[in-house]
Order: sequence, then structure tokens, then C-alpha cells
Amino acid sequence: MSDFVFYFGLGWHHIISADALDHQLFILALASVYIFGDIKKVLILVTAFTIGHSLTLALSVLDVIRFSSKWVEFLIPCTIFITAINNLIQIDKKGASARINYYLALGFGLIHGMGFANAIRIMLAKDQSIGMGLFGFNVGLEAGQIFVVAIILALAYVFLNFFKIARRDWIFFLSSGVFALAVKMAVERLPF
Repeated sequence: MSDFVFYFGLGWHHIISADALDHQLFILALASVYIFGDIKKVLILVTAFTIGHSLTLALSVLDVIRFSSKWVEFLIPCTIFITAINNLIQIDKKGASARINYYLALGFGLIHGMGFANAIRIMLAKDQSIGMGLFGFNVGLEAGQIFVVAIILALAYVFLNFFKIARRDWIFFLSSGVFALAVKMAVERLPF
């Protein structure tokens, strides 16, 4: 049980910490098109991201795949600005961006999973219980993502209902801001 708790904490910290801005921005880009009434859709979205993240993390820990960390660190902000661009392109197409986001979450989760793989690979290789470690990490990751999404949806509720911001403007504001930050990150992380 102590292995589970340790890796749960790593997964939680992987999303919640101040060093996790890239993952938080990705979740913000994905969740910006949703409101509280879409909670089931958002939970499916977060789970799709965790599945993609978990798959490459497991394959990397088992040494089935390996990628250059420079390229992975560059591709992570690219996934963020692509998601933000998708939101902006789909802004007036009711529900279209939300459906595409499922595929983006799953596919881009594969890339994000490689971002933490090198560090956790070393820890899990020393452990006897790789399965429990991966499970604990992924449960912590999922819990952290749900926490971040809850904050985003609560802010959306406040801005859309109390400040009467139009939903289109909310999506535009968030997606534009995320896009700008992600492009800056990508330029800073150019792998060549």
C-alpha cells in the first residue's frame, strides 16, 4: 500500500505542481470548451488523456519505446497550441471542438506520457511492483486532472453566470492565452 501512496503522490504532483504548467495548460485548453453541465464529457476527456499518458508511460518504463527527451519536451507545448488552435477554429461550431478534443486528449496524452517517463522509469525499475507503481501514479494523475478541471469549470461558471461573459468570448480568451504561452514554450524548447 505504501508503494501505491508514494506513486499516487507522484501522479498528483505531476499535474498539480508549479512545474507542471505545460500539463495544466493542456488541460485548460481541453476543458475550456466545457461547462458544468458537461461534467460527464469532461470526465471522459480527462480519462482519455490518462489512458494515452498511461500507455506510453508503461511502454517506456518496460523499455519497449524510448524517445529523445529534447523532442518530447518540444512536442508537449506543440500539443497544447494545436489544441488551442482547434478551439479557436471550432469556436462557432457547437459541439464539434468537444468531440475532436476526445481524440486530441487520447493522442496527445501519448506524447505527454513520454514527458515523465525517464524519471519514473528509474524509480519503477528499482521497485518490485511495477504494476502497483504505474497504477498508483495513474490514479494520482487522474485525481489531479479532475481537481484542475473542477477549478476550470468553477471559474467558467462564475465568469459565464455572474459576470455574464459570453461562452464564445470565454473560449476565445482562454484558448488565445494558452496558445500564446504554448508557442513561447515551444520556441524555448526547440530541440535543435
